[in-house]
Amino acid sequence: MKKLMLIAIAFIGFTAVSNAQLIADNAIGLRLGDSDGFGAEISYQRALGDNNRLELDLGLRSGNRYDGFKLAGLYQWVWNIDGGFNWYAGVGGGVGAYEYDSPFDNGDDSETFIFAAGDIGIEYNFDIPLMLSLDARPEFGFGDFNDDLDFDIALGIRYQF
Repeated sequence: MKKLMLIAIAFIGFTAVSNAQLIADNAIGLRLGDSDGFGAEISYQRALGDNNRLELDLGLRSGNRYDGFKLAGLYQWVWNIDGGFNWYAGVGGGVGAYEYDSPFDNGDDSETFIFAAGDIGIEYNFDIPLMLSLDARPEFGFGDFNDDLDFDIALGIRYQF
């Protein structure tokens, strides 16, 4: 009976330890998305616990009539689906600046704005330190130019360490 109890405790302990760490301590890479023009973001993720993390994205946006940058910060919760597959959801916000050529007043205008964002996605952690993700990020902007809802879908490629 003692051996059976010891084996059961060891099995439960092994299961808890093997499922405890869903995410890497750090990950850095690119988030390639599209929101009013092609956008590439340098993306950094930092684990804050076993199943939550902070993601910071610095992006450049470019189009026919505008150029700009955007810095986003998101707090994410991560849940395991199976093996290396995880899904995640998060909330956050950020700040950005655009410089655009307005077709109405024949001049250059610029704006700095803030935005609120949500995030939902799926990721796969390979056995090597590589992670691929696909996510959707709705963003609600507060500014004159960026004052509506944008829906950004992106592919992420990150190195985990």
